[in-house]
Amino acid sequence: MLKLLSSSRNLHAHIASPCLRATPAPSSGGASGSSSPLLRALNSIAELSRGSSSRHPNFLRRAFFCSDSSSSGGDGTGRGVLVEVALKGDDSDADAGDSSNSSSAIVPTNPRPEDYLTVLALPLPHRPLFPGFYMPINVKDPKLMAALQEARKRQAPYAGAFLLKEEPGSDPNVVSGSESEKSTDSLKGKDLYNRLHEVGTLAQISTIQGEQVVLIGHRRLRITEMVSEEPLTVKVDHIKDKPYNKDDDVVKATSFEVISTLRDVLKSSSLWRDHVQTYTQHIGDFNYSRLADFGAAISGASKLQCQEVLEELDVHNRLRLTLELVKKEMEITKIQESIARAIEEKISTEQRRYLLNEQLKAIKKELGLETDDKTALSAKFRERIEENKEHIPAPVLQVIQEELTKLQLLEASSSEFNVTRNYLDWLTALPWGNYSDENFDVLHAQQILDEDHYGLSDVKERILEFIAVGKLRGTAQGKIICLSGPPGVGKTSIGKSIARALNRKFFRFSVGGLSDVAEIKGHRRTYIGAMPGKMVQCLKNVGTANPLVLIDEIDKLGRGHSGDPASAMLELLDPEQNANFLDHYLDVPIDLSKVLFVCTANVVDTIPTPLLDRMEVIAIAGYITDEKMHIARDYLEKSTRDACGIKPEQVEMTDAALLTLIESYCREAGVRNLQKQIEKIYRKIALQLVRKGVQGEAPVSGVQIIQDGEASEEKADDAGNISSESVEANVEGQTEVTILEADIVQAESSSNQDSNPTDQSTDLKDSLETEKQEESESTSTVEKVLVDKSNLTDYVGKPVFHAERIYDQTPSGVVMGLAWTAMGGSTLYIETTLVEQGEGKGALQLTGQLGDVMKESAQIAHTYARAALLEKEPDNQFFANTKLHLHVPAGATPKDGPSAGCTMITSLLSVAMQKPVRKDLAMTGEVTLTGKVLPIGGVKEKTIAARRSGVKTIIFPSANRRDFDELSPQVKEGLDVHFADNYSQIYELAFDFDQN
Repeated sequence: MLKLLSSSRNLHAHIASPCLRATPAPSSGGASGSSSPLLRALNSIAELSRGSSSRHPNFLRRAFFCSDSSSSGGDGTGRGVLVEVALKGDDSDADAGDSSNSSSAIVPTNPRPEDYLTVLALPLPHRPLFPGFYMPINVKDPKLMAALQEARKRQAPYAGAFLLKEEPGSDPNVVSGSESEKSTDSLKGKDLYNRLHEVGTLAQISTIQGEQVVLIGHRRLRITEMVSEEPLTVKVDHIKDKPYNKDDDVVKATSFEVISTLRDVLKSSSLWRDHVQTYTQHIGDFNYSRLADFGAAISGASKLQCQEVLEELDVHNRLRLTLELVKKEMEITKIQESIARAIEEKISTEQRRYLLNEQLKAIKKELGLETDDKTALSAKFRERIEENKEHIPAPVLQVIQEELTKLQLLEASSSEFNVTRNYLDWLTALPWGNYSDENFDVLHAQQILDEDHYGLSDVKERILEFIAVGKLRGTAQGKIICLSGPPGVGKTSIGKSIARALNRKFFRFSVGGLSDVAEIKGHRRTYIGAMPGKMVQCLKNVGTANPLVLIDEIDKLGRGHSGDPASAMLELLDPEQNANFLDHYLDVPIDLSKVLFVCTANVVDTIPTPLLDRMEVIAIAGYITDEKMHIARDYLEKSTRDACGIKPEQVEMTDAALLTLIESYCREAGVRNLQKQIEKIYRKIALQLVRKGVQGEAPVSGVQIIQDGEASEEKADDAGNISSESVEANVEGQTEVTILEADIVQAESSSNQDSNPTDQSTDLKDSLETEKQEESESTSTVEKVLVDKSNLTDYVGKPVFHAERIYDQTPSGVVMGLAWTAMGGSTLYIETTLVEQGEGKGALQLTGQLGDVMKESAQIAHTYARAALLEKEPDNQFFANTKLHLHVPAGATPKDGPSAGCTMITSLLSVAMQKPVRKDLAMTGEVTLTGKVLPIGGVKEKTIAARRSGVKTIIFPSANRRDFDELSPQVKEGLDVHFADNYSQIYELAFDFDQN
């Protein structure tokens, strides 16, 4: 039979596909191949790709046919011939089956292909060559190329093509690079022989162009031995397929499954159609062996899998291996189709949406419903400024018009367009000339301040004065209020109350730790991500030009590499300058004179003097114990109870417990820590109530069941103490109030029935009513958690603070002073003791982590005490001959300040004269070398600290008399306060008293 061996030029694009009916060679004794069922099946596959051949009807081609004696059906003596056929793509001639129009020349080849037992060995690096297929290879060895050309000239155009084995230790699945190709080209002689697979293909040399040699596979070979090394020549055996039964049902089924799979793959793969078109157009006979080779050759399997098919001589096994490869190719094709379909759908959807959007824009533009982006933006900005056009300053309006004109000239894709758009967005969004109506009603403001805060009468009075001035002037501008005081006294909430009283919008921003000037003055527009400062952002957020701006923690301004924010705040807070505040981003003047600024600070000492000069400081000293009690009852306890979801009838906190909580746990000036402790108590109570409700467990310590009828007996008295029985029950947890059971009621009713048998029905009604009454009383029983002084530690732990009075009766050398801290006032003992005495050993040693100012005060006190002692007792040389040690307790706490001078003098004189001072006395004041007492600060804080310590007598400098008079009566109540101009007056108050 005849077999097609196509040349390389027949496999380019634009392949004509005439239907050539090849006739068998004269030497063939077999039947015509046209009757083969495999040929008919494969021809049906070829029909899928023949549509393209009609486009090139006159394409002329050359094809080589070579007889194969081994596959003929005759006696095997058929002579192999090479037939060159000129094929013209004429559909009419092909359909007529007239082969006379095709010229052919039969050139015999001597010897026959099977007579070549010694061939040149050509290495194939990537894939094996199957019979019936062509393969171009590059030959870089000049000796091998010369031998190939010589063989072609000698009418012996055959060589052996063998697949190269992988390098030892390499992964066959990894694609080899250029380095491995270079190493393959360098293989010569025996090294190359050892790297070749044993089974290869006898290949016909079709063309040689430069270094490229086109090979056409012919039949299988097996290497037996090496003949020569350069070029590599080997002896081969021509191997044939093992005998098989063509009528075997398994072989037929396997072959037709291969054909069916190929048909499915060809429907979606155009690359395979070209292979089938080239391979099947001119086949006269197609057997099972060639079907297996065809499927393996065109599949995308690895070279080792293809080599396995090439080496397999059992046709059935070869078909089975090919079927696995084409099935895998089918799965790969399905995956490829799904990926391509998904990508195509995504792209088509986006393109469709884009086209529809463009069409929609065009339609709306034609109808006048919508304009382009730049026109829409300009219209939006113009609409914003039209409302307040008469209130916008002329320079600002001019800048807006210039930027709008610039926006129309810029491309929407340019970066300058986005900068201009953002700039116009900020300029037009500011509330130019938009003011909220202010409320200067003093009574309304008084009501709001009382609702939000308890006490602080002096602060409220100052705020009401400020509002009254605003009412007379018609505006509340011109003042910058600075609320200074310890943490937790309500500075921020007072700012909110002022805004609510004045009906102004409220805006708060904290400047604590702020180190960048741009946060206040804005960035330059040239920077990426530039934004205006906080004030411009404030005006945009609140929507009015006269809000109340609370600048929090102004005493904690930082200073970094980006400038000094404190200096930048000067322009913002100066009433004479902020009418033309200039933000770096907007670069136009903004009127902030109508903005009411309220600042908060803990300590005004850290505020720069130029900035502090522009503020009016209102000091908030803190709260005394009575004020804290009212705040806890009226504000903190109520809000905490609501936040924890506890009903008022479920918890009762006595006044004694609240007083202990304030004095032993929350001694600071503010109430923030007090609120935390109350929240802690209520959280624990909530957990107790939930546990009892879920688990039905007995009440824990402090939980009592109190009936409504007995509630009055169990309530705490005015001092916050409950009866001794209930206290013992709370502490010991042994007494419980029980509820009458229903059977007791039934027993009583039955006894009543026995005593009055005649009125049984009436007694039964009475018993039912009694039972209902008892049930109603039991349902009205309330589980109430009682928090008292006795069980307070169960909720908040051990007390943090103890009594500030260390001594009931102060010994000689110990005097109580009064100090000011950022957390409020505090008492401070100063102790002096004798170290050693001797002639001329007078000295003073100081401890207690004192600052420089306080050390100087101690030196002044020592000098003045020596002079005062000589004046009182001229013969007393105590200070000249005694080494003294002066200590201020709480050595871990840094202490500084001049106001301890009079206390130190009193302590030194007390130890020198061995006379203790008054036990309920505290003093404060700075003393000079001449004995003058100078004024001090923190009068209210020190007064509160004295009251907390149980002090009855206080000595202040006379210069602070007015400060003390301005204190509220609650603070001054029960205190004996004296004022001194010089230390001699203090001496009389401290020492000249009846010791008994």
